[in-house]
Amino acid sequence: MNILFFLRPKSEVAYIYDYHTLRQALEIMEYHKYSSVPILNREGQYVGTITEGDLLWSLKKWNLLNLKDAEDISILKVQRRMDYLSVSAESNMEDLIERAMEQNFVPVVDDQSHFIGIITRRDIISFCYDKIKECEKKHGH
Repeated sequence: MNILFFLRPKSEVAYIYDYHTLRQALEIMEYHKYSSVPILNREGQYVGTITEGDLLWSLKKWNLLNLKDAEDISILKVQRRMDYLSVSAESNMEDLIERAMEQNFVPVVDDQSHFIGIITRRDIISFCYDKIKECEKKHGH
């Protein structure tokens, strides 16, 4: 099975750029209601992952209780706990599943490292669940 079957294309995904500020990242994540989003550079290449936790601990560390102060801080100054590992569009299912077991989503890149979308753990589990249900119907369980 081709992993691109699961792809949520870039046009449907929330992400931030590495030149965004802490405030912009907070607002993008709040608007989309995501707890983690990919970070891209100006060329559209995948750089890393920012999480709510990363933002929260940075706000605490810098004692920022005012959004105005967050406008002057580059998102790259925020310490990231863990950047999600990406897969290439040509990767196999094993690589995808291995990463999805450790992270909420798996960034997908093309052969130039350009971000083309994500595959969510939820979509993989949903697919597997549907397959199990199909098997149960066939075998009368």
